[in-house]
Amino acid sequence: MVARIQTLYLFLVALLAGASMMFPFWSFTTPTLYVITDFTPFPEAGIMQVTSSYAAGIFSPLTALVSLAAIFLYKKRELQKKLIFLGMLLFLGDLFSGLAAAHFLNQYFCTSFTFTHKPEAGLYILLPEPLLLWLALKGVKKDDKIANAYKRL
Repeated sequence: MVARIQTLYLFLVALLAGASMMFPFWSFTTPTLYVITDFTPFPEAGIMQVTSSYAAGIFSPLTALVSLAAIFLYKKRELQKKLIFLGMLLFLGDLFSGLAAAHFLNQYFCTSFTFTHKPEAGLYILLPEPLLLWLALKGVKKDDKIANAYKRL
C-alpha cells in the first residue's frame, strides 16, 4: 500500500482538498473586504450564492474522504478506479460551486458597489487535484495490468 506511487497521489489530493477549505476561494474589495470560503454565504446576494457556498463546503471534504478511502482499497482495484473517478467528479463539483458562488456575489456587487475581485489561494490549491487523480488512476491501471499478467502464468 505505501510502496505504490498512487498512494502518494491520493494522499496529496486529500491534503489539497482539506487545505482548500482553510483558505479563501475568492475575494471582493469594496469599501469592506468580502472573502468567499466554504460555508460563508452572503444571503443578500441571493439563494444561488448561498447554495453554491454550502455545496463547495460539502464537496471539499467529500473529495478528501474519497481519496483517503481509495488508498486503503488497494486490493480491490476496480472499486479503487471508481472512487478515483468519483473524486474527479467531486473536484468538478467543488470547483464549479466555488466559481458559481463567486459569480453570484459578483452579480450582486455589480448592482450596488464599485469593487475589485481576485481569486485567492483556495482556488489555486484545488487546481492540481485532477492531475494527481489522473496519475493515481494510471498507477492503479498499471497495477491491474501487472496483476493480470501474473494470473496468466
